[in-house]
Amino acid sequence: MIKIKDTQFIISAVRPDQYPADGLPEIALAGRSNVGKSSLINKMIMRKNLARTSSQPGKTQQLNYYRVNEDIYLVDFPGYGYAKVSKKQREEFGIMIERYLQSRDPLVLQLLVIDIRHEPSKDDQLMYQWLNHYEIPTCIVATKADKIPRSKWDKHLKMIKTTLGASSKDRVVLFSSDTGLGRDELWGHILQAIEDAGMSLPNVDGVVEQVDTETNGSQQLDEAFHEQQ
Repeated sequence: MIKIKDTQFIISAVRPDQYPADGLPEIALAGRSNVGKSSLINKMIMRKNLARTSSQPGKTQQLNYYRVNEDIYLVDFPGYGYAKVSKKQREEFGIMIERYLQSRDPLVLQLLVIDIRHEPSKDDQLMYQWLNHYEIPTCIVATKADKIPRSKWDKHLKMIKTTLGASSKDRVVLFSSDTGLGRDELWGHILQAIEDAGMSLPNVDGVVEQVDTETNGSQQLDEAFHEQQ
C-alpha cells in the first residue's frame, strides 16, 4: 500500500514556532511511557533504530518529528503516566499537548497507543477525552497483541473500547511490533485519513483504497496466529 523510500528524524519541538512549516500531513502518536510507541514507529517505517526509547521514561517533554517519503510526519508525543515525573513536568506536558491538539492544522489523525494486556489508565482516558473535545480523528492501536492468546483478543479489545468510551467512528487496529500484525491496516487508515482531509501525497504510488477492517484485520490475525504455532 505504501513503499517506504526515505525516513528522517527532523526535530524535537517544544513550542509551535519550532514545528515544521511545510504543511505536510501529521500523524501523532500518544500513549503511556513504555507502551511501545518507538517500536511501533520503527515497525511502521521498517527501520530498527530511527525512533529510540528514552533512557529516562517520561523525562523528554518534546514532540519528535519523523518525516516519511518527504510526504508525511509521524509526531511522537512524550510518554505519559511515569510515576517519577514531577507535578511541574506533568503540567508542562499538558500545556504542550493541548496547545498542539488545539491549533495544529496539519494534524489529520491521532494514534492512541494502548497495551492490549491492560485496561486503559486514567491518563489514557484523559487523552481520549482531549481528542474528542478537539474533534481529532482517532485510531486506537492495541499494541503487543502477540503477548496474549488470540482467543483473548476480542475480550481485551472490548475492555479497551468500553473503558475509553470509544465512538463507533473510531478506528481500532490490533498491532504487534514483533510480528508486523496490523502494519498494513494501520498504514491504510493513515492514508485514508490524509485523503479525507483533502491532502495529497505526491510520492505515494497508486490510489488509496478504503480499508476493509473486518476482512483485512481478520486475515492478518489468522496469519499472525499461525506464525506463532
